[in-house]
Amino acid sequence: MSTTTHPSLNDPTAWVPYRYHPSLAAAVIFLIAFVIATGWHAVILFRRRTWYYTPFLIGGIFELIGYCGRAVSTGDIWQLGPFIIQSILLLVAPALFAASIYIVLGRIIRFTGGEVYSIIPLKWLTKAFVAGDVLAFLCQMGGGGIQAAQSSQMFSLGEKLIIVGLFLQVFFFGIFITVATVWRVRFTRQSSYQLTAKRDTLWRRQMWALYGGSGLIMVRSIFRIVEYLMGNDGYTLRHEYFLYIFDAVLMFLVMLLFLWIHPSQLTIFGTAEDTSVAMERGSTGPNAQGYQSVRHSVGSADKSLLGRFMAGR
Repeated sequence: MSTTTHPSLNDPTAWVPYRYHPSLAAAVIFLIAFVIATGWHAVILFRRRTWYYTPFLIGGIFELIGYCGRAVSTGDIWQLGPFIIQSILLLVAPALFAASIYIVLGRIIRFTGGEVYSIIPLKWLTKAFVAGDVLAFLCQMGGGGIQAAQSSQMFSLGEKLIIVGLFLQVFFFGIFITVATVWRVRFTRQSSYQLTAKRDTLWRRQMWALYGGSGLIMVRSIFRIVEYLMGNDGYTLRHEYFLYIFDAVLMFLVMLLFLWIHPSQLTIFGTAEDTSVAMERGSTGPNAQGYQSVRHSVGSADKSLLGRFMAGR
């Protein structure tokens, strides 16, 4: 009976899937957490038909499958299938969260009518950042796939590609946060800034959720860059708790944050607020003009009926 000999987990010259024995308890806890959070997001998406938020839901699915892979790996750390699944899916899931956050900014700007205050035209805003996110996603996905070749040379190549993808993600996130902040400052400083109290509260809540989610993903991406720069034998890859503190916990908080302040709130309250916004803005804007026109028509009809009544008398 032949047996397979594996290198020591502490051998710095050998490539090994894990430098430790993964915790089953930790994997199961986060598997359950992401199943609940993702399921909740799915319910909201289908009930409110927020199809533009589909990438976020897919990111949650990637997370739960990834931790399922880690749970399976606890039975045999040398089994490559579960290792590859968890490695790639946990790596790229935040890129899908990021794509949804980019879409949300465009919706906030439309909700407030502040398109003229964006330094990037609204028709290009979401497209530009999502395109950059897709590029980062493909680099990370490709690098993770190359690393599955079990060759130290291919692992090194995949590692470099992943690092490029992570740097791209941080770069685009940095620009995105700058663009979002510039828009917010310019919009709130405008002299004609008038919104109803509810509408004003909604867009501000969405902006702070956007900042919070972006910050959490940024910290996680920087951690991953450090992790891959240190190599397969690095300190962070030798201690499992780093993955859970700087990846699992942060991404779970992102999912909870956008359950608490979901972008669909803009759509739900937006239509109901249209008439109120027109009244707040007086005689300016297309909505206000429509409101004045309707009011004038109703007034004319009332006068006509009154005239007929008096004539009849």
